[in-house]
Amino acid sequence: MRLLLSTFGSRGDVEPVTGLAAQVRALGAEAVVCCPPDAEFAALVERAGATLAPAFTSVRQWIADAIANDPPMALPERAAMVLNGQFEALSTAAEGCDAILAIGLFPSTVAARCVAELRGLPYVHGAYCPAFVPSEHHRPLAFPGHPVPGDITDNRRLWDLNAEVMDALFGDATAALRARVGLPPVENLRDHVNTHHPWLAADPVLCPWLPTDLTQPVQTGAWILPDDRPLPPAVEAFLAAGAPPVYLGFGSMPMPVLKAAAQVALEAARAHGRRLILGSGWAGLELEDAGDDALVIGEINQQALFRRVATVVHHGGAGTTHTAARAGAPQVVVPQIADQPYHAGRVAALGVGAAHEGGTLTAPSLTAALDIALAPATAERARALAGQIRTDGARVAATMLLEMAAGKEAQSGS
Repeated sequence: MRLLLSTFGSRGDVEPVTGLAAQVRALGAEAVVCCPPDAEFAALVERAGATLAPAFTSVRQWIADAIANDPPMALPERAAMVLNGQFEALSTAAEGCDAILAIGLFPSTVAARCVAELRGLPYVHGAYCPAFVPSEHHRPLAFPGHPVPGDITDNRRLWDLNAEVMDALFGDATAALRARVGLPPVENLRDHVNTHHPWLAADPVLCPWLPTDLTQPVQTGAWILPDDRPLPPAVEAFLAAGAPPVYLGFGSMPMPVLKAAAQVALEAARAHGRRLILGSGWAGLELEDAGDDALVIGEINQQALFRRVATVVHHGGAGTTHTAARAGAPQVVVPQIADQPYHAGRVAALGVGAAHEGGTLTAPSLTAALDIALAPATAERARALAGQIRTDGARVAATMLLEMAAGKEAQSGS
């Protein structure tokens, strides 16, 4: 059996899919991962034992081109580029496949749904966070240029408006593609693509789903790619040289403004008598005043590292939040976009860290947040939470996907 797992986005979109792919392989099936062909993503696919089917372009190049474009490319135009590019890539990748699962940027999932329809394949839509799934229990996320109206308090009404906004942003390009390939038009593109039973790849304790009739997702638990790589000798030596340090990293967030956070983090860590490990990430963080109490690192086994630091300061992506929670590490979440404020709120609500106010760090604001994260009671709650986080999410999803592909489930496209 051959399963196509599709995503287009940053590392936070790709790595969980490779975790799912590894479990598909463990259950005896072939996993094809269609994702951006960036070298770091190709390495993840290789670790999972899966086959890489390259997406239409490198995501880092796509982001760089979008940033450099003057004037900026409008969102519908950028979405059409992803939609049409991914349709071509997925049309090739789907050859010989028995089912398609799609997650990541919405235009990419639209393309996957179209390919599944054309080939008559079972289709599953996935989400990494409850905030992306319609429910009266939370407000929808905003799109650039389309803020969520602050004067409307009825969340059901807001989700209706969200569907209208998504039709306005993505509908024309989708209609053109569907007409070109012989598919009928659709109403309410969001619900057509997301389906009524999407799979929620998030831990039910860290990110609980509250029942609603708007959507009925299947919460599988987070999809984790196990990482048994040793830490580099320089990191091991740094960790052994003193008490557990503070870690700060913003992963795949490329915003240049984040560069200032490096020196701020060092100052705040020193104010608490702590050393600092700085993950350079896509923003290219670096330190001007780096003594022997600071270390700058690149890509690393976070599953191993986070078990040995005093706290993890990060942007609040789903993958980093889950990894820190599984490691029992207190967290400071400095949200930037999308689902990150949601994860910040959950970390604070669970008492396992602090939600930073806004996305720009200052030495006083980070020092205050570290007061919370480094408190003994916070560390105790973080260790307790680690024991509650499910570790079988990818296995659960892989099993369901194989059953669906074998015709044992009837929820495809429902």
